[in-house]
Amino acid sequence: MLQPFCLDTILDKLTLIDARAAYGMWDSRTKVDLIIEVWEKLDCESVGRAEIEAIETAVAAHFGDAAVDSPMTIARIVADEGAALRHSELMALWVERYSDRLYEAEFRNLIKTDSLAQTLRTIRQAENLHRKFVSAGDKEGIRLIRHDVIHAKERARERSQSQKSTPELRSMNAEIAEWLTIWLQSPEIFDNWVTLRRRSADFKNKFRA
Repeated sequence: MLQPFCLDTILDKLTLIDARAAYGMWDSRTKVDLIIEVWEKLDCESVGRAEIEAIETAVAAHFGDAAVDSPMTIARIVADEGAALRHSELMALWVERYSDRLYEAEFRNLIKTDSLAQTLRTIRQAENLHRKFVSAGDKEGIRLIRHDVIHAKERARERSQSQKSTPELRSMNAEIAEWLTIWLQSPEIFDNWVTLRRRSADFKNKFRA
């Protein structure tokens, strides 16, 4: 059974990964299979900076530096296999490596979800940016905008379940998480959906009392 992240044991596992990388001791024939194999060898059910860097080391040693995908691509691959992502670590890693990239100006101050009004503006700005990337055929931009919105959704969901928050804040964050989920799943219907949602009796009872 895979174990959760544990700082006391991860260093020993990373040493093993480095040794395997040095001697090419992997069973996988494809890059995706290797990414999954390394994650399984780490034996941690959650993935953050340390695990991503260990996977990068193995991929670079086996397939060459040019074959190493972005941390977010690697994270998506292991998440599809069941890994839980430590989003704050992954975001910090992305910012550290890519903050000087072309996308910095596009994404600066984009995601704001401290209120329903902020969230609605964020979604509409994200939709405009998404359309721009689609029109330009910019797959990396499309991936990054979805990643940021997914991260915001997960943060809202976590806040909606936090017993440290007031019932009002938990309710608001549950609503925010739902809005972001709808946009991610069906952006083309979001505007009509949110208009109807904000007119509903349930919404007015929760947020306009």
